Amino acid sequence: MVLLHGLGSCAQDWHYQIAYFSKRYRVISIDCRGHGLTEKPDGKYTIPLFAQDISQLLTLLNIKNYHLVGFSMGGMIAFQLSVDQPENIKTLTIINSAPAIPYNTIAMKLTVWMRLAIINILGLPRLGNVIAKKLFPKSDQQHLKKQYLYSLMMMTKSAYIRSLRSFLGWSVMEKLHRLTMPVLVITGDKDYTPVQDKVDYSQKIQRAKLVIIPDSYHATPLDQPTLLNLEIKQFIVEHTR
Repeated sequence: MVLLHGLGSCAQDWHYQIAYFSKRYRVISIDCRGHGLTEKPDGKYTIPLFAQDISQLLTLLNIKNYHLVGFSMGGMIAFQLSVDQPENIKTLTIINSAPAIPYNTIAMKLTVWMRLAIINILGLPRLGNVIAKKLFPKSDQQHLKKQYLYSLMMMTKSAYIRSLRSFLGWSVMEKLHRLTMPVLVITGDKDYTPVQDKVDYSQKIQRAKLVIIPDSYHATPLDQPTLLNLEIKQFIVEHTR
């Protein structure tokens, strides 16, 4: 099982899933380019480049077939890997993500401009505090906020900006017909983007199942790990009998 994290996150943020699934699978949780303990090389970051990094690593590890799980930005990378190399993916799980990030709406541009303004004027820590409040708004989630901020601070300002820009305008929507493996689409009921968006793109995938996790915001692997793990487990077992 290969786990791909979101923007500003790292491999360690899958600890609930690693503990749960490693009892049954060999679990590979990867720090993407610019994140966690991975190097922060210069140059333009793109979703296909992230996917190429992952593909090359799995080749070095001699891993040819695997269950792929991607969250947020990691979900985009997972989509890219799956349309490029569908024969390698046993099952695909997408969490709070999409196969396209159009950069043509006022709402999307305002979101990006706001993040860039905060990070350029006030710095990465201040941006982290703003995002953490949206990810974990409950009073009993302070430990999750601290975990997110710890992961984010492993990045540089430049790596964050280049990672953010990597998915603006990216799309594999026209390639979804290549996804012949079973696909589980999971969304928190309170995610940033509407549940209906996931309903719409799921209908374009041959073997897709949509699951809505109740009382979950964007960081479902952290705020509802038990429900998420059960849904993923049931889906994989059902499709690998």
